[in-house]
Amino acid sequence: MDQKQKYNLQMTRRELFGLTAKGIGVAALASLLKPDWLLGESDSMDPRTGGQLGLPHFKPKAKRVIFLFQSGAPSQVDLFDYKPGLKARQGTQLPASVRKGAPLQGMTDMSPEDSYTVVASPFGFRQYGQSGAWVSELLPHTAKIVDEISIVRSMQSDAANHEPGVTFLQTGFPIVGRPSMGAWVSYGLGSENQNLPAFVVLLSKPDAPDGDIPLTARYWSAGFMPSKYQGVAFRASSDPVAYLSNPPGISRTIQRRVLDDLDKLNQMSYEKYIDPEIETRIAQHEMAYRMQASVPDLMDLSKEPETVFEMYGPNARQPGTYAANCLLARRLAERGVRFIQLYHRGWDHHSNLVRDIQLQCKGVDQPSAALIQDLKQRGLLDDTLVIWAGEFGRTVYIGDKSVSDNYGRDHHGRCFTI
Repeated sequence: MDQKQKYNLQMTRRELFGLTAKGIGVAALASLLKPDWLLGESDSMDPRTGGQLGLPHFKPKAKRVIFLFQSGAPSQVDLFDYKPGLKARQGTQLPASVRKGAPLQGMTDMSPEDSYTVVASPFGFRQYGQSGAWVSELLPHTAKIVDEISIVRSMQSDAANHEPGVTFLQTGFPIVGRPSMGAWVSYGLGSENQNLPAFVVLLSKPDAPDGDIPLTARYWSAGFMPSKYQGVAFRASSDPVAYLSNPPGISRTIQRRVLDDLDKLNQMSYEKYIDPEIETRIAQHEMAYRMQASVPDLMDLSKEPETVFEMYGPNARQPGTYAANCLLARRLAERGVRFIQLYHRGWDHHSNLVRDIQLQCKGVDQPSAALIQDLKQRGLLDDTLVIWAGEFGRTVYIGDKSVSDNYGRDHHGRCFTI
């Protein structure tokens, strides 16, 4: 009896209803039914990369993605979206032609409905490069590489708060449960390095004292797809991945024997239940074993020349900072990781915007520009897509009749910059 016949016997009507009731849905059911059986193929996976055979359907230029996600929604009005007309309206009420007679919705505690005071950016803007792109004085390093980037100021989102906003930008849907962008890339293309995950997540500390919002693992999850496609979060500690190091007294030889026996037990379980998550568990055990050798070399920055640390800035030597993670992103790209996701917190500026956005930009500007320069000089920028974005934008008004020193900007999904 082959595996397909065994599977048909195992999948009872009760089990089918039980699985679909948990929200796995049609896509997950397709993975449980093994698409290669339905297509009449012996194997739908590329043995070299672990990705899907036949994907992509055209030859792409980019081989990998680095997503520099600015969590909390940076104010485009103070960074990339120059609006000189706001200075003429400074301190006035938002025109009725903009409001169209309706009260504006916001997350900040607002004053009465008629109080939406227009506030221009207090920071200077200049045009840079051959493109003549307008960039704020807060981003002097980014201004130097402005001809290497595309600034899109017409982005929109239906989300008005952080949880659905981040979810929407990461998955294309405002409701949780869908695979993240990195998971789809991991699923489609697999990995160029069998000793590292195809999808790696790096988290950095905020630079400002306020404006931090929590991040959860569901932002980089695989949703309804097998869990082997989800992102693997690296930590800023001596053990970058949880339980990567062996316990005291356990040698690599002993661990190999334990894994071999455990895999045999898992294989017996798979032959009985034909559950793809068991296969994932076996594969992840093997990946973890290989990562014990590859991750320490990845995290060892001692061989990087001093010029590299000078380029990325003074925080590049400090694990867990945005600068250190940008440098790690380049090292991951060199090693064939397909999707590298950075999450940098601290951009939710409902108050103290002038102070906090300067602190955030000081921590982000130089490393972001250095990453572009570093990739370019190593020949990696030609086939690496680098994205810099938050989940939505910020308003040109504040909910107060007077502009005080601690003002902030509210959420604005109808206009932001990427």
